[in-house]
Amino acid sequence: MMYPFLQLEDGTEIVHSEMQSDGQVKVYIEKPVEGGFHSAVCYLPGYNWEDVDGFSETEINSYQQLIATVAHLIIRFSQNGGFEYAANL
Repeated sequence: MMYPFLQLEDGTEIVHSEMQSDGQVKVYIEKPVEGGFHSAVCYLPGYNWEDVDGFSETEINSYQQLIATVAHLIIRFSQNGGFEYAANL
């Protein structure tokens, strides 16, 4: 299951998975562009990037910086049902 986490002004959406049995959380980024989407996957807590499609290295570095500032929240929410859990913090 993927949980919505953040939508940026340019339409980029960031969603995350439940915590996997190995302790990793899949973070998926998708940005609408003319004719389709750019997308990438980052696995926390190691910040391992996979399946980068359309994003430049500079863009991925920017997303990594953003994710690093909120990774503690993503990891916490991944254990407790996503952002909806935030109401119980």
